[in-house]
Amino acid sequence: MDTVSSEPAAIGQVDEADGKRMASQITIRHLPSLENVAEIKQGFNRHLHYTLAKDRNVATQRDHMVALSHTVRDHLFSRWIRTQQAYFDKDPKRVYYLSMEFMHGRTLTNAMINLGIRDQCDEAMYQLGLEVEELQDQEVDAGLGNGGLGRLASCFLDSMATLGLPAYGYGIRYEYGIFQQHIVADRQVEFPDDWLAHGNPWEQPRPEYKLQVEFYGHPEPIDEACLHWKWVDTQKVLAMAYDYPIPGFGNGVVNTMRLWSAKSPNSFDLSYFNGGDYIQAVCDRNVAENITRVLYPNDNFFEGKELRLKQEYFLVSASLQDIFRRFKKLKPKDASIVTEMRTDFSKFPDYVAIQLNDTHPSLAVPELMRLLMDKEQVGWDEAWSIVTKTVAYTNHTLLPEALERWPVDLLQRLLPRHLQIIYEINSRHLKSVEEKYPGDMEMLRRLSVVEEDGGKRINMAYLSIVASHAVNGVAAIHSELLKATMFKDFFELSPEKFQNKTNGITPRRWLLLCNPALSDLISTKIGEKWVTDLYELKKLTDLAENATFVQAVADAKADNKRRLATYIEKTYDIQVPINALFDVQVKRIHEYKRQLMNALHIIHLYNSLKDNPEQEFTPRVVMIGGKAAPGYHAAKDIIHLICRIAKVVNSDPIIGDRLKVIYLENYRVSLAEKVIPATDLSEQISLASTEASGTGNMKFMANGALTIGTLDGANVEMREEMGAENIFVFGMEVDDVVALRNKGYKPREFYESCAPLKRVMDQLHDGEFSVADQKDEFHSMVDNLLNHDRFCVLADFEAYIKKQEEVSALYKDQGKWHRMAVLNIAASGKFSSDRTISEYARDIWDVKPFVVPAAPAAAAVVA
Repeated sequence: MDTVSSEPAAIGQVDEADGKRMASQITIRHLPSLENVAEIKQGFNRHLHYTLAKDRNVATQRDHMVALSHTVRDHLFSRWIRTQQAYFDKDPKRVYYLSMEFMHGRTLTNAMINLGIRDQCDEAMYQLGLEVEELQDQEVDAGLGNGGLGRLASCFLDSMATLGLPAYGYGIRYEYGIFQQHIVADRQVEFPDDWLAHGNPWEQPRPEYKLQVEFYGHPEPIDEACLHWKWVDTQKVLAMAYDYPIPGFGNGVVNTMRLWSAKSPNSFDLSYFNGGDYIQAVCDRNVAENITRVLYPNDNFFEGKELRLKQEYFLVSASLQDIFRRFKKLKPKDASIVTEMRTDFSKFPDYVAIQLNDTHPSLAVPELMRLLMDKEQVGWDEAWSIVTKTVAYTNHTLLPEALERWPVDLLQRLLPRHLQIIYEINSRHLKSVEEKYPGDMEMLRRLSVVEEDGGKRINMAYLSIVASHAVNGVAAIHSELLKATMFKDFFELSPEKFQNKTNGITPRRWLLLCNPALSDLISTKIGEKWVTDLYELKKLTDLAENATFVQAVADAKADNKRRLATYIEKTYDIQVPINALFDVQVKRIHEYKRQLMNALHIIHLYNSLKDNPEQEFTPRVVMIGGKAAPGYHAAKDIIHLICRIAKVVNSDPIIGDRLKVIYLENYRVSLAEKVIPATDLSEQISLASTEASGTGNMKFMANGALTIGTLDGANVEMREEMGAENIFVFGMEVDDVVALRNKGYKPREFYESCAPLKRVMDQLHDGEFSVADQKDEFHSMVDNLLNHDRFCVLADFEAYIKKQEEVSALYKDQGKWHRMAVLNIAASGKFSSDRTISEYARDIWDVKPFVVPAAPAAAAVVA
């Protein structure tokens, strides 16, 4: 069999502009029709002139991007109207996905791809002397999330639309998204993400859908039995809808993501004006609108802040009122009737499925009860039956500190009626527990939604489980751990509720969009069905033995590495060799994700090279990126350490190009689209039993990176799909971690028994990587590792460096490396979010795909 060359293939000499155009092309096999190109050029010029009031002499690149976005919007909106009209006409059951976070990234290219006009737009811009790739870079990421939770939600919306499911995403239109991360003096510094500063061409304001959300006040009964109440003396805020189109791939379906923005119910309080206090009038208005001002940047720590609770209730109250409005409104059977209303709420679960994306929207449970009982006069038993048939809950964490537990006194002040309802839910729930476990007070305590230890708190995960008809984890091992540990008692009480739904990624963005070279190669060999059925990639398995195909995959990887190297040089003024192993760990910075272990390994590699500069060494470029929550000092110290290591390593002439360290500043979706296709080695090294699933691991796998990782989260299922021989697994498994902790983990013993580890730790303690006048800056980090080490970095370190030695050895055999890469790609079919959403639709929501008619409907759209 032919072998694959050990060096990435060179790219032929091409004109720079043509090279950019080739790089941005989604496929070279589809020739755009001249008619469609002319239409797009006409639309672009129209929007430049009449939407932006500019001509080509004064228009900026951003103006060109906005004009192109509006042109693509024109194609979207007709389909959007047709889709929503079809839903109104046929009245199918709808899915409502409630999430505090959505990380959409950029919209322009994704919209062009899903509409099937990417090539036409590229050709139209080329004829106008513009480059689509340069225009894409003008678009700001919509960073309305912290990381995996929000990115997953965006993948899910894409899959719902592509599968033709009648679905809506509900979230918050944060004025400031996840902060901009700058590295200043080797430390993270946060700057506000003013992503709306120049407007957003993709949002459609809906001032006609302003809804009233209330806070504070007190409840009063309106009947003698105290079943129905009114909430009085409340503070009111308006929720205004902003809609975003979510196009499916090639099927004409465009679903809606509706984000809520807080508005003051009154323009100004005239009493302040009459008293001459204009400033106070403005400040009072701002208090209401502050609710949606900024995204909370903590994703794995619960912060019991009043503003956060307001945000969560604001989302669920506005969304549920909107869901009620849509449920009630029917298409009249008689043309003479203007509107027809549905009033039988017993049918609510037949038309509505509500999915809670983690516990953040769990106030939907008492709010749904309140609306049913206090607004629609439904009795408790019927209302509770409706809630439990409608609501389902997804858990995303195994970390106890991430679970939401709201203080009772805060709920009493902010949402007094809801606290009443929660107490009643808990009372009835505990009666059913007493029936199953008579006299077992300890079981009653453990299963209570109201926690008494350390002050009264409401456990929102427990509330979600009690109220949901389905509870799921997001990877097989995660779901089993939930049943065995965190929710063990609830599983024993109601085992029928618990399911697994392993996460997935959308192949449209995370292969077709971000990796055109590989996508086109795959389509050439097996056709294009893989774009909507990722299991088709299995057909590539036999091609792993085809040297020509393997070389083509290697060439595509080399092209992507070359582009990333260009970005790194331009951004950081550091040149990296593309024949080196690109070793990447990009995700939120958290101790359980163990970026610290990666950093210690870099020092170990550095030591090895310093000890023997003449050794045969596999060149490596280590890239680490991610943001740390502003108040998470341990995580920010890890970033500081990595940046200090990079300074030392990159400036050492003995090391040269054999080892480079890059901290990828301000990691975000658009940067991920550059990094992931260029990666050789994906670091998924969390301590077993801590990562719920992960989705970055799936993105790297589908793009031909090999994985080094523990048997944690979805890594377990990835190994099952690709075979143990095609992944670098190391470290303790879940049972080993439990046994170590039961025995009494003593990290210092691992420090003493592993010479490379001891050396690295001593270097940190002695200040070899510290700022000159702060030699003790890493003392607390070293002390924590030696005496606590909650996430067992020292226990797994020796296994980690041995496995990394296997990685370095294998990378020298480029033929075998890239054959393994092909097998990884071929095995990634399971990890499509299309598969995940199909399982949700079948097993939890009972929602069927919906075919949108091709012909436009004549009636007006109903949102």
